[in-house]
Amino acid sequence: MKVFKFGGASLKDEKAIRNVASIIKKNAKENLWVVVSAMGGTTDLLERIIALSQAGKNFDTELHQLKQYHTTIAHQLLADTRAIDQILETFFDDLKNNALLTGDYDFVYDQVIGFGELLSSTIVHQYLNQEGVAAEWMDARNLIHTDSTFREGQIQWNETEKKIKAIRPHLKNTILTQGFIGYNEKKETVSLGREGSDFSAAIFGYCLHADSVTIWKDVPGVMSADPKRIPDAVVFDELPYKETAEMTYFGASVIHPKTVKPLANRGIPLVVKSFIDPSLPGTRIHECHIPNLPPLIVHKENQCLISCKVTDYTFINENHLGIIFRAIHQSGMHVNVMQNSAISFSFCVDYREHKVFQLIEALSKNFEVFYNTGLLLITVKNYDTKTFNKYRSEKGVILEQSSRAALQVLVKG
Repeated sequence: MKVFKFGGASLKDEKAIRNVASIIKKNAKENLWVVVSAMGGTTDLLERIIALSQAGKNFDTELHQLKQYHTTIAHQLLADTRAIDQILETFFDDLKNNALLTGDYDFVYDQVIGFGELLSSTIVHQYLNQEGVAAEWMDARNLIHTDSTFREGQIQWNETEKKIKAIRPHLKNTILTQGFIGYNEKKETVSLGREGSDFSAAIFGYCLHADSVTIWKDVPGVMSADPKRIPDAVVFDELPYKETAEMTYFGASVIHPKTVKPLANRGIPLVVKSFIDPSLPGTRIHECHIPNLPPLIVHKENQCLISCKVTDYTFINENHLGIIFRAIHQSGMHVNVMQNSAISFSFCVDYREHKVFQLIEALSKNFEVFYNTGLLLITVKNYDTKTFNKYRSEKGVILEQSSRAALQVLVKG
């Protein structure tokens, strides 16, 4: 059994879906488990719908735009559109009803956001069957069990593995399912975190004891930097699990941070390949040793620096740090870099507006709190003298942190 995962960029239009289908068709002689994301731009539009609804505003224009986008692609792909039209109509009725739910923002968010994956997987499934690929559609929410941490679901591994193992002996056709979503015990949709479809593929790979998991991207493999920022970035033929996990921790967007661990635990290779040119070998991530890796440079945008200053002229101590970290944990935020001085403690998180301001409000009960938004975090792993000096000298550096293995600088703008 092999697991393939296709992201939104590979499903953005009719031509892209035909290309994905051709990759699947070439590999369909093997047992395939295919995980798909929402089509390009869909998640952003769904987030817009959620925000409008939560603000009590009309979202009919955005809903129509989303429906038109999916319907047009389906009609371009399918000769007989009667079945897909009926399915899409039901999905969009359900989507609208869920968008009108009231209550906790994160709960409502998750009841809406997963429709992107449900829509894309349904259209791809119908097209594969039309093209002669015997594919079976499965709802990932019936397989992946989570707790009720909405927008950051924690996997209930025993229940998930038991469910997937139960269907494993009966798998004959290509399976098509969704990334990013699971169910809690109340059968409420819980998402696994933004860009979480990679993690879904790893969950399925782990539970299926897959031969490999392949993530299909618009790059030729894992690279030493974002080629849009650094044109001379190199492609790695192979990487160790540990090195890859550290890259994702620092914000490398090529793979979701939670993807590596379950695969490494079971010794399942992770392959990153190009859907633009499938003939390229890509990058194989497995247990290996590669000496003298070049510097790996990661840019992480939309960062927020929060600084907590004590107000009674005492120094920052362990009690203060405990208060700060409990607040961060309760907010569900993750620290990307941190630094302390005698009277203040600063840390950087992804800027998720409502969560950030909830966190600031909680911290303000004990500290004077300052924050900066719109920041860029640059991490240089395995730095050499040249890259160390170059990135320390970036304009607008407001925080610098270095260790034996990594340099991190937080930059304005």
